[in-house]
Amino acid sequence: MKNPFVSEIAAQVAPLTGLSPAEIEYALTVPPDAALGDYAFPCFLPAKTLRRKPADIAADLAAKFQPGALVTAARAEGPYANFFADRPAFARWILSRARAEGDRFGGSDEGVGKTVIVEFSSPNIAKHLGVHHIRSTMIGNALVKIYGALGYKVVSINFLGDWGTQFGILMAAFRKWGDATTLEGDAVSNLNALYVRYNAAAKEDPALRDEGRAWFKRLEDGDSEAVALWQQFRQISLAEFEKVYELLGVRFDVLSGESQYDRHMPQTIERLEKAGLARLDQGALIVDLSAQKMPPVLLRKSDGATLYDTRDVAAAEDRWNTYRFARMIYVVGGEQQLHFRQIFTVLGLMGYPWSKDCFHVHFGILRLGGEKMSGRQGKVVMLRDVLREAVERALKAVTEKNPALPNKEEIAAAVGIGAVVFNDLKRGRIKDVDFDWDAVLSFEGETGPYVQYAHARMCSILRKHGLPVADAPDWTLLREPEEFALLKALSVFNAAIRRAADANEPSVISQYLLDLCGRFSTYYHKHKVLGEDPALTAARIALVDAVRQTVANGLALLGMKAPEEM
Repeated sequence: MKNPFVSEIAAQVAPLTGLSPAEIEYALTVPPDAALGDYAFPCFLPAKTLRRKPADIAADLAAKFQPGALVTAARAEGPYANFFADRPAFARWILSRARAEGDRFGGSDEGVGKTVIVEFSSPNIAKHLGVHHIRSTMIGNALVKIYGALGYKVVSINFLGDWGTQFGILMAAFRKWGDATTLEGDAVSNLNALYVRYNAAAKEDPALRDEGRAWFKRLEDGDSEAVALWQQFRQISLAEFEKVYELLGVRFDVLSGESQYDRHMPQTIERLEKAGLARLDQGALIVDLSAQKMPPVLLRKSDGATLYDTRDVAAAEDRWNTYRFARMIYVVGGEQQLHFRQIFTVLGLMGYPWSKDCFHVHFGILRLGGEKMSGRQGKVVMLRDVLREAVERALKAVTEKNPALPNKEEIAAAVGIGAVVFNDLKRGRIKDVDFDWDAVLSFEGETGPYVQYAHARMCSILRKHGLPVADAPDWTLLREPEEFALLKALSVFNAAIRRAADANEPSVISQYLLDLCGRFSTYYHKHKVLGEDPALTAARIALVDAVRQTVANGLALLGMKAPEEM
């Protein structure tokens, strides 16, 4: 979304500073006080090249700036050159754009022709989606939508943990203690209970570990009994996962898993050997990364079994060959940082220039009662249970607030699930999160329900107005400081989306929405939208509708719904 006011400033400032217009546009900031101006250029940037004091450069820029139809004045303030926009022109530009673009407002076409792959969620089969899975699932889902808004073709991949020794352990546990009834009812819970029981028993009897490894070797070798068990476990798990994904509104373009790349292992290892990267070490095949000050990558164990390192290399090669991506993003927890540094390094050593376009988008852990949740120890709060209780609590709150509200169940689902999602996405993703019911489901403060209620309140204002939103009201009537603060906030929505993509950080959108809704609340409490002056009402209704549209678009980027009533 090109800002013509910024472009007009850049066109005049660039030749006076030796910087390009693009560099000027990138450097422009918003002054801390609106009285100082609407845009500010920090003159520290050209000071070294021009060999002049920043304050002298700012004074020179202000003196030489020629006012135009969009930017009416320039003023120096210390080392900053500040610029003032024509406010009616600004209102006409941003509000007309929001009205014309609707649910596309804030987006752009900068990514057209480029593909971004986002791998996220990626649970292990034979386990429930725990509440800790909310992190990868919703961060990844938001990134899919954020990149999509910028015009990229986005391929979302759920790369299941469906291969490895743990499934040999599960098979051994099933054969030891399971039967047909294990696969009935809540089969995933039954299987996970067997897995936890087996791991506990293996602490006392290490031979059980060997038995589990032997079962996985049978699976790798295509043993019919092992394959049949594995397929049963996988299908049961997928059906359970889909129920939770449906509640969250999450969809994947590709459902794959580590198992898909088992057949690629010989060719991948052969390429590594031809590149002179693979060597034997005590019977195991490794890639030595000591020169890169990292532990070796284990490609194949001494018993011939492959590991997920090898499968990740094979998967990356396959995705490049299939999609020729501009970026490939792995939304995986922070404990895997070393693993991905190793994988990306190996890909680079293999001669793949696209290895630099692979990114590990890591995030902090989710703790319950101060402890990291672990499937092996059974300390998991199921995500489906959290979402169910969130909806129940939201229904109670919504009913108390508005007993006559139609479709209360539908709205409660949007609010309850949205509360859980927003609670996770409002923080910087690298921060650890302590899961707490009150924090997750609070309907006050910096929460999802607060943002959703702001949207519903705007919808209520529009319903009370009862007339179509004017396409071209008298923009000169939007002269209050709080109105221009809202207009400026709307103008940087696209910049917020771009920052979120650049940093792979959905919390940029969450914080933007909180700021926008806070500005709207201030405006609404100070000024009457629906008044006796039809012209003023028409202009303010256009502003309210643009803010409503922006909030709805921002919530959609986070994977949340925007109820019109609450």
